[in-house]
Amino acid sequence: MDRGDVAQFSVPEMDCPSCAGKVENSVRKLDGINGVDPAVTTGTLTVSYDPEQTTPASISGRIEKAGYRVEDDGEITAKFTVPEMDCPSCAGKIENALERVDGVSTYATQPTTGKVTITYDESATSESDIVAAIESAGYEVTDTTTGRHSGSRSEDSEESIWTNTRAIKTWISGGFVALGLLFEFFLVGQNAEVATVVSRELFVADVLFLVAIAVGGQEILRNGYYSARNLNLDIDFLMSVAIVGALVASLAFGEALYFEAATLAFLFSVAELLERYSMDRARNSLQELMDLSPDEATVKRDGEEVTVPVDDVVVGDVVVVKPGEKIPMDGEVTDGESAVNQAPITGESVPVDKTTGDEVYAGTINEEGYLEVQVTSEASDNTLSRIVEMVEDAQSNKTEREQFVERFSAYYTPVVVGVAILVTLGSPYVLGTSWSTAVVYGLTLLVLACPCAFVISTPVSVVSGITSAAKNGVLIKGGNHLEAMGAVDVVAFDKTGTLTKGELAVTDVVPLNGNNEEDVLNCARGLEQRSEHPIGEAIVAEATNAGVEGREIDQFESITGKGVRATLDGKPHFAGKPGLFEELGFDLSHVHATTDGGVVTQAARQLCDRHNCLDLLEDAVPKLQSEGKTVILVGTEDELEGIIAVADEIRPQAKRTIARLKDLGVKRTVMLTGDNERTAQAIAKQVGVDEFRAELLPDEKVSAIDEFVEEYDGVAMVGDGINDAPALATATVGVAMGAAGTDTALETADIALMADDLSKLPYLYELANDANSVIRQNIWASLGVKAALAVGVPFGLVPIWLAVLAGDAGMTVGVTGNAMRLSRIQPENTDEQLAETPQR
Repeated sequence: MDRGDVAQFSVPEMDCPSCAGKVENSVRKLDGINGVDPAVTTGTLTVSYDPEQTTPASISGRIEKAGYRVEDDGEITAKFTVPEMDCPSCAGKIENALERVDGVSTYATQPTTGKVTITYDESATSESDIVAAIESAGYEVTDTTTGRHSGSRSEDSEESIWTNTRAIKTWISGGFVALGLLFEFFLVGQNAEVATVVSRELFVADVLFLVAIAVGGQEILRNGYYSARNLNLDIDFLMSVAIVGALVASLAFGEALYFEAATLAFLFSVAELLERYSMDRARNSLQELMDLSPDEATVKRDGEEVTVPVDDVVVGDVVVVKPGEKIPMDGEVTDGESAVNQAPITGESVPVDKTTGDEVYAGTINEEGYLEVQVTSEASDNTLSRIVEMVEDAQSNKTEREQFVERFSAYYTPVVVGVAILVTLGSPYVLGTSWSTAVVYGLTLLVLACPCAFVISTPVSVVSGITSAAKNGVLIKGGNHLEAMGAVDVVAFDKTGTLTKGELAVTDVVPLNGNNEEDVLNCARGLEQRSEHPIGEAIVAEATNAGVEGREIDQFESITGKGVRATLDGKPHFAGKPGLFEELGFDLSHVHATTDGGVVTQAARQLCDRHNCLDLLEDAVPKLQSEGKTVILVGTEDELEGIIAVADEIRPQAKRTIARLKDLGVKRTVMLTGDNERTAQAIAKQVGVDEFRAELLPDEKVSAIDEFVEEYDGVAMVGDGINDAPALATATVGVAMGAAGTDTALETADIALMADDLSKLPYLYELANDANSVIRQNIWASLGVKAALAVGVPFGLVPIWLAVLAGDAGMTVGVTGNAMRLSRIQPENTDEQLAETPQR
């Protein structure tokens, strides 16, 4: 992929730090290279370059000169139906025809099904050229299914990694090692001399060991050659030196180290397979995200439904999504109703009802109904694509521990190689060992000189954590943000839209003077239906839900800062603040509540300490306001008809989220809001934050965050991603709420909660904490095991096979497996929280 002066290459075989080092060193030999960023956890290489001095083609050439294949993202895989190809002879003719087509990289003929699967470079050939080639062999092509090459390495999948070419060579090498051991230790009488080379006798066991080296060591020596060519002191070079050194010592000095060399070749090949298997596990966690989106879409064109690749769908197309199918593109529902499972994008556990006008996202699942969706963004720019791209890019933001490991590894290998040389030369004099034993000690230390295990320990943990979070609706923009979130001491919340829903709703209706709730809502609806104020909208919505009819309205007037006035059914009515009714001459300290059979209604009983009478100024209104509610009085010039209280509802998960964060170790929770003191106090008390600050302007929120940053190690700010942008940017970690489909929030936040689900915050904090713990475990376990093995080598406590299996393969598999544990962390089940009675 080429974007201006930055190119990204898919290098699937670059799956360890030493591989990355070779590739990086080779690419940096080009003029005009500004930066090289290899990501072994995804097998991608990102290069920034000067387009006047070099090109992506030149960079690709340098990658291949390092010994690694560049996978062409421009390749297309197509399946051709050739019904007349029904025997191996037919398939052979088609294969011969395809061999002559430039740009065809792979093909597979299946005579039993009459299918030919071909991968080709669309810049070098075309589908029509391939069809023509097949037809030139005498066979008709009746159908073609085309899909862009996914870039996944099917040949290296879990099912095939143990049976690929290198694996087969490894098992053959192991067989010869086993036979050699049989003759060396059990069939001693049959272990006869079979040849003499440079005056050194070769026995049956020695020949078997040499065959094992020749078969199993091919890839090692090949990679070692590329390492030497690129001046890279990595594991391939060290292992090549160790194997060649053992052979030289055997032939030149008669030390007979054939067994050690064969063991190295076989066990290191096994270690490489184990590392590839472990790395594939890490890569598969990201591949699962990529696989969420379907490859094809059903589009309505010219009155017909046609199936096309998603890359061919354009903005404005209408795609048809049937029950059980994945939604292929971001878009807006134009027809149909259904429940859509948005868990792949937002992590929501409950399907969301969608109808005409609602937004849907690529990769989500249509559960039950028929939907027609008008596409609003291209496949490369939809929400899922942005998530995948950001998860991939997240690796470039290295954690502090990762940077430490990289600095440490730069010194580690040369030091251990130096120690290996000293041990080899000094053991015979200091420890009294034989020269052959000293050479074995040196070879063993060379094996331990590779820092792969602890270099990979951090990135695999970061990838595991970030991809696990993405699958649960939390987008983390970089490993540094994951690390920072795990060290947070203070979590600051915006109020509106974060701790509350950000939507006003009627919470209380208190009828007065013989009216009932329906009378009050009837009057209020008539007064507010022409108002554009959010409070008016909330009252109209409540009246509509209650089935209250509208009234004939005339002479509507907004009384600035106080309320509204209108004529309803020919009579003047008012709705507004208590002060408005005081100006109209009402005695608000003595108002009669509506009774039901002589008993004051429940709402009135809570507000009144005198039978059937309310003091609105001293008791009723202040009590409602203390609960964070806005109070509206409704009535005529002669009669006060009722009280309506409106509030921004607290999210059902808010209280549980605050409590859970404290349980997990957050030292302080704070609410920062621009709302008034009384409302802020009421909300803070209900959700349980430790502190609140009210009536803050945006710059005052920033100042508050600055104070916390100075006092505590880490501060997270949780807001809507747009209005709270300055505070989010100032905090150690900025967390945006409800970022699904929101470009601004996705781009600006360090971490984005894709759904408006506050309960994901404790999950995020727990995941980040555990990720930091796993990273520490991996780093120190890797260093500790390497150090323990290295110390034991000069004393004969560590055989070479243990150094290979434990120090190299064992630790690589161990740190990867430990990192994969992060995928087991799941958000707390929110079903009970959603069932709670909303706090008002």
